[in-house]
Amino acid sequence: MAALARLQEKLQRLQEEYFLTYRAIDEERKTKYKAAVRIQRWFRACRVRAYLRHLSKMAILIQKWWRGYLRRKYFREIVERAYFIKKLEFYNEMAVRIQKMWRGYYVRKYIHNFSALKRYLEAVSLNNEFVRSELQEYAEMKENEEKMKDLEKKEEEEKYQARKMHYLLSTAQIPGIYNSPLRKSPDPMELLLRKSKPLTHRKQKMGSSLADELYCWPTCEKPPAFVTTLPLLPAPRQKPQGPFRDPGEVLRQRYKPLEPTLRVRESMNSPPAKAREATGREEWRSPIHDNKEVTVLCPIDFCHFLHITKMLRNMSHQFVTQANMAEKPMEQNISEK
Repeated sequence: MAALARLQEKLQRLQEEYFLTYRAIDEERKTKYKAAVRIQRWFRACRVRAYLRHLSKMAILIQKWWRGYLRRKYFREIVERAYFIKKLEFYNEMAVRIQKMWRGYYVRKYIHNFSALKRYLEAVSLNNEFVRSELQEYAEMKENEEKMKDLEKKEEEEKYQARKMHYLLSTAQIPGIYNSPLRKSPDPMELLLRKSKPLTHRKQKMGSSLADELYCWPTCEKPPAFVTTLPLLPAPRQKPQGPFRDPGEVLRQRYKPLEPTLRVRESMNSPPAKAREATGREEWRSPIHDNKEVTVLCPIDFCHFLHITKMLRNMSHQFVTQANMAEKPMEQNISEK
């Protein structure tokens, strides 16, 4: 019984020791479990954070490449669009240049012959220079003639004065006022007095009138006679010297009838004029050329072009009319001279 009591006491003690030991082991296990959980949590957190960083880097790299691809594609499209626009502008500019040269050539050759007009203006300028030089020579000649006439008139006046003052001539006894003994040589007036003759004061015979000649008025010695001859008209003035054309030729040129061209004679609303206008529009609307990208003129541009050509034609006609009007006073002045 004592042994059983001892065994029971020992069993109780063993149970307490087992409980304490198991409790300590359990606490240690829990502590280790908590430490392991903490370590695992930290490791898993580090691993997840590293994975998230890796994912973030990969996402940024993918976004970078994708955005770069989109920007490069957009920039390539912008460059292609700009190149196309530049190319189209270049083609349009070349087409405009070709059209400009062709229109200028067509207008100068078939509508307004500027080379012929230039030659005409050069010929007019040369003719004007020639006429101006001839007129200058004619004016100088007339001026010289006027000077010669003035000199002759002055000499005549001096001779008349010398004849009028012939009484002042020196004699052998009395020297005249123009032949002073203090002078080494006589005065020119003295020499002129010696050469001239004294002026005689004769009464001029007055011409009888036409009535006196007819009826011998007032004596009436002869019977009245009829007039058989009329007094002659004054002689025509002297023909002006210079490079002037015949007046008949000038008058024929001045009053020459107008000779309008076919375009002026024909009405704008006539069928041939409308047909020519339609043909011209069709030719300008569908020109024949190798470059297919050349822009084609529209009917509005063609109408504007026709309007400009008509304006130029009217301006040239006005220019020729003004030139003719300016030449007429010059011809009148020349004919009067």
